[in-house]
Amino acid sequence: MVCLVTDPSGFGWGSRLAFHGPLSAERADRLAAELAALGPETVVDYGCGWGELLLRVLSAAPGARGSGIDIHGPDIARARHNADQRGLADRAVFIEGQAADYASKADVVINCGAYQAFGSISAALNALRGLVNPGGRVLFGAEIWERTPTEQQLSAMWPGTTLGTCRYLPDVVEAAVGAGFRPFRIETATLGEWDEFESGLAAGAEEWLLANPEHPAAGQVRDRLNTHLSIWLRGHRDVMGFAYLTLGVPL
Repeated sequence: MVCLVTDPSGFGWGSRLAFHGPLSAERADRLAAELAALGPETVVDYGCGWGELLLRVLSAAPGARGSGIDIHGPDIARARHNADQRGLADRAVFIEGQAADYASKADVVINCGAYQAFGSISAALNALRGLVNPGGRVLFGAEIWERTPTEQQLSAMWPGTTLGTCRYLPDVVEAAVGAGFRPFRIETATLGEWDEFESGLAAGAEEWLLANPEHPAAGQVRDRLNTHLSIWLRGHRDVMGFAYLTLGVPL
């Protein structure tokens, strides 16, 4: 969803965020509790970021062991640190690499905001169907169109964004059913969750810019922040949504 950039302000690093996506702590805790209620022994998160959702599932399921895979090294380092701080390092393994290279079956599978690790949404759902044990659950999250964007809104989003960039909620659910899942829960992020996420992405950089207005990189940081604001407020706000599907498979 958001391109990470490297600058002295740390813009895009998500250091002020609990989740790298539009997800509130309340929703995350509920989802984690629902997944843990299954009594899983194994949990895998493909595209785990810094592993916050995986760690919450493991906290709620003391008999489970988990693995998180992500290509972004700094996020994996953060995940390992957080696991150690919570006393979960003995039950959580975080791997830097491609999801497909470390695919393994589990009782609970998480893939939120990272379906691209398997290709398209349909390809990801088909791949995930083969990675969940009988009777298990998949938590699948993906960007969707809440409503059809105008040409002006599309042109204000990330370069290359088209109507084909996202699908509509019914189409994503249909793809899940077509892959062999049954939907236990279908829900979407609120506008408030999106605003918290987008504001949180920029918060540290905005503070840095106020404290370092004469820094040689200040102009570049300001430009990036202004671009972020334009993409968010003139582009995808209240147009792009995010779906959370809790999916089940037969015993």
